[in-house]
Amino acid sequence: MGSKVADLLYWKDTRTSGVVFTGLMVSLLCLLHFSIVSVAAHVALLLLCGTISLRVYRKVLQAVHRGDGANPFQAYLDVDLTLTREQTERWSQQIASHVVSTATQLRHFFLVEDLVDSLKLALLFYILTFVGAVFNGLTLLILGVIALFTVPLLYRQHQAQIDQYVGLVTNQLSHIKAKIRAKIPGTGALASAAAAASGSKAKAE
Repeated sequence: MGSKVADLLYWKDTRTSGVVFTGLMVSLLCLLHFSIVSVAAHVALLLLCGTISLRVYRKVLQAVHRGDGANPFQAYLDVDLTLTREQTERWSQQIASHVVSTATQLRHFFLVEDLVDSLKLALLFYILTFVGAVFNGLTLLILGVIALFTVPLLYRQHQAQIDQYVGLVTNQLSHIKAKIRAKIPGTGALASAAAAASGSKAKAE
């Protein structure tokens, strides 16, 4: 599944990626002007008209003795969609793991387990208030889809240069984060105590 998504975003199959990208963009642009109920109803109606027309066409060919009248979608109807017990358990475990991980992260940030991390999240939300004043959620979603289908391809084509600049920015952010931690009362002491405890444990072992 992951490799298929990667192939889609890297435009390995130009036709498939183009169809998916165009479909997503048309759907999102329609949502800018019409309600989601109207768009969903029109898309479903268009899909049904296409499948019904193809089914009737096969029946007409059978009536004039130029076909067997078989359902053109029979191969898809024969696909077994049931999940085995092992598959159900595996999916359940994965979902539960993601839920627990998300809850742990939310607790970490909102209950201020690490002051610096909570401050960074607060800064992010503060920036998003300005972003929300300029763009609505649907506009951001459209920009996100465009980025998904362009950024990975650009990164692969210019990976060396991008990695170099990202490394420089990461180093600067690490220095800034270290300075902030040093100036916050108690944070530096806790980090030093944790490092000392880890060192003592390693020596004892």
